[in-house]
Amino acid sequence: MELPTRIFPIGIQDFEQLRTRNYAYVDKTALVYQMVSTNQIYFLSRPRRFGKSMLLSTLKSYFEGKKHLFEGLAMEQLEKEWNTYPVLHISFARTRYNEVKNLHVLLNIQLSEWEKLYGRNAEEESFGARFDGIIKRAYAKTGREVVVLIDEYDSPMLDSNGQKELQKELRNIVREFFSPLKDNTLMLRFLFITGITKFSQMSIFSELNSLNNISMDYQYSTICGITEAELLNNFQPDIEALAEENEETYEEACAHLKRMYDGYHFNQRSEGVYNPFSIINVLSKKMYDSYWYSSGTPTFLVELLKKEQMDLRELEQSEATAQSFDRSTDTLTDVLPVLYQSGYLTIKGYQHNIYTLGYPNEEVKYGFINSLLPSFVGRSQIESEISLIAMKRALDKGDIEACMTRFRSFVASIPYELKSDNETRFETIFYILFRLMGQFVQTQLKTSAGRADVVITNDSYVYLFELKVGATPDEALAQIDDRGYGVPYEAGNRTVVKVGVSYDKETRNITEWKVKGM
Repeated sequence: MELPTRIFPIGIQDFEQLRTRNYAYVDKTALVYQMVSTNQIYFLSRPRRFGKSMLLSTLKSYFEGKKHLFEGLAMEQLEKEWNTYPVLHISFARTRYNEVKNLHVLLNIQLSEWEKLYGRNAEEESFGARFDGIIKRAYAKTGREVVVLIDEYDSPMLDSNGQKELQKELRNIVREFFSPLKDNTLMLRFLFITGITKFSQMSIFSELNSLNNISMDYQYSTICGITEAELLNNFQPDIEALAEENEETYEEACAHLKRMYDGYHFNQRSEGVYNPFSIINVLSKKMYDSYWYSSGTPTFLVELLKKEQMDLRELEQSEATAQSFDRSTDTLTDVLPVLYQSGYLTIKGYQHNIYTLGYPNEEVKYGFINSLLPSFVGRSQIESEISLIAMKRALDKGDIEACMTRFRSFVASIPYELKSDNETRFETIFYILFRLMGQFVQTQLKTSAGRADVVITNDSYVYLFELKVGATPDEALAQIDDRGYGVPYEAGNRTVVKVGVSYDKETRNITEWKVKGM
């Protein structure tokens, strides 16, 4: 089979470069046209590396009247006038904000570039005054309303999370820079702001009364990301090449992609979308991997979860109202809004005004849990993975005694202070370790007859684990039988092994376990 020669836009966030160099592109311009034709001021929250920058670049090319870039796209048929507007485009993701001067440098550079085009008055000293003057002169000079595109507005606040004074100073600078937008709305043709989170104290939200937050709007739920139809219609030859490289059928490759990278929902009625960053990487490299997750470590989330002592098992299926998981926040202190807006949780269901949240896919689930491992066990990720591989191999061979012996030894090596808080700490460690083993052998926590702590399957065995704190292994085994955890596996050809595990709060380790076959 001849492999496709398509070029994937890895690291490309410029629409003009993408179109002139013939990179693969999923056409979102019908939604862009709908947006520019129906409202003036928008805000969109989406996870990092999810296409926000490309969307703003597309808007920039459209408002600059670059019709030739849209040949063959939906926009070519929809737009009839192709007017040209002055565009002020700024991205706050261009630097790190570990000190205030970095924000000063970014704003000075950007404002100076605009002032070369539209001039500057000597009395304009502050960032806000300079921005205000640029908007007014651009409007006067061109005779057209101004388009303002602001990408990743919240980067300064995200980078400074946990540093209260630094974040306050950065916030005040950004607020002052944005302040001219409220008074110049009559000179604005279009204003679009993107970010990951929503900070409630930003005056840009409180003062722009007409701001249209489309983050959870059904009609724009797929404006970033790739739908299943778009994946299959645009990338069938690439999926076939991926399947051949990984010795899969086309159908198996589609299922593999869906399991790994699909599942993001930004409205209760919307279809799921695939992570675009992961998709272009996996189709380009023809190898399944955690591309989106490995591109950035969520250290602030790890610290937040440790501080809040949230039971990680609840993240598999959390229930919340929209106000509780998508609300604006002053600082990154509330777990659910941060996890949802950052892309680590997504909408999985909706009923009676209650949303069910969960991990969108396997890439996020295992990547997120794996990043928490060193914080909970006090060992490096490599050391932990070596132990996990040894335990997994023991399970593959049916040697449950060797697996549990290694597991008890692993727990004993965890620093005292990391497992001394309460019994939930150990339950979390147990969950993390065996959930990560499911990365290799498929873990399922739910059955139709009840909910087991851990169910691990491989080609030959099904292991049903039940953990009891302050109780006996016999009581744990009895729960497995009484609640019918093994019923779904009775008709199969694999050996079902039940494991009752007892944990002692005083010694803070496993005291004993018992094994029972079916």
